[in-house]
Amino acid sequence: MRRSQFIRLLPICLLACVLTGCWSRVELNDLAIVVGMSFDKKGDEVQVTIQVVNPSEVASKKGATGNLSVTTYQATSPTIFEALRKLATVSPRRVYASHLRILVISEEIAKEGITPILDGISRNHEMRSDFYITVARGTSAESILRTLTPIEKIPSNKLFTTLEMSEKVWAPTVKVKLDTLISDLQTEGKDPVLTGIQIKGDPSKGGDKGNLNRTVPYATLQYSGLAVFKNDKLAGWMDELESKGYNYISNNVKSTIGHVTCPEGGIMALEIMRAKTKVHGTVKNGKPQVQVDSFIEEDVGEVQCKIDLMDPQQIADLEQIAQKRVEGIIKGAIEKAKTYNADIFGFGQAVNRSSPKYWEKHKGEWMDQFAELPVQVNVEVKIRRMGTVNDSLLQKIKE
Repeated sequence: MRRSQFIRLLPICLLACVLTGCWSRVELNDLAIVVGMSFDKKGDEVQVTIQVVNPSEVASKKGATGNLSVTTYQATSPTIFEALRKLATVSPRRVYASHLRILVISEEIAKEGITPILDGISRNHEMRSDFYITVARGTSAESILRTLTPIEKIPSNKLFTTLEMSEKVWAPTVKVKLDTLISDLQTEGKDPVLTGIQIKGDPSKGGDKGNLNRTVPYATLQYSGLAVFKNDKLAGWMDELESKGYNYISNNVKSTIGHVTCPEGGIMALEIMRAKTKVHGTVKNGKPQVQVDSFIEEDVGEVQCKIDLMDPQQIADLEQIAQKRVEGIIKGAIEKAKTYNADIFGFGQAVNRSSPKYWEKHKGEWMDQFAELPVQVNVEVKIRRMGTVNDSLLQKIKE
């Protein structure tokens, strides 16, 4: 062999020595696929509960085995990393968390601070960041994972898709992934929020198989309000309207439904088809100010009052009523956030963008300024379509 050929072959030979093929492979039958995970406080330790898929039941199209689609395991330890490894004492397979869909944190842990939790899960190389994080409201996080759900065989998948759908068509919820939560915690002038989840009904029966065999289940899982955080600690909750106001300000309303009072009495349902909001921060006379501008397009969804929808003036009056309604919702969210002294809207970021020098000098005083921050809310509503019926049916009914 010529010297030149040997030199060309030498790198290939060296690479062959370090390429060891599938040395780290793990067979699917040896894995316990985790789709849900929760954290509860147990004394000075953390209780980790995981929801694991039962592969034979999920793969069975007819459900002939009669077993449940998921199983839960739990372990308690001072750290999350230890607890996850300790699960090997109860799980017959290796815990595999790369397909995690939902993570539930208890209120008790959220009030003490979620930074240790986030550190424990963000360092785990097997856990991707595409799962949603929520807070258990009025119950333990463990109880959320133990509740079985009809229609969806896997409860964690139900929680995942329900959160996506509710944010898309109802608006008082918000999807928060791990990267977003960590970013909000590390960003100056922005506090995080997480969607709350609660159990409606009897939690003690939620884990029974009978919960799946009733037209009205003993217990159901329902998203409820937003958890407001001050830094990494839970400060309090927003109700449904306040949560919707948060999403208006955050430009996160894709579609939702609301109702207004008609000029001559009765109510009308309006569907928000498009909403766009911009937040502007300024500094005037040495004082920070914020302006929220929101433009909303709506369609008439339901009419329960006597009104002439073909009259441009009455439509203009309705638009004014709808504007005041949305303004009230947005202002209510701002006032609630101020009571918690938590800038969940990123107003501090808006001030920083407009006046970086001012922000750099006064960012240490921001939370004191936030409590008294003047916020001007401007809402413009346009009603575009009346539906398939132009006039109100009540208008046509004989007296």
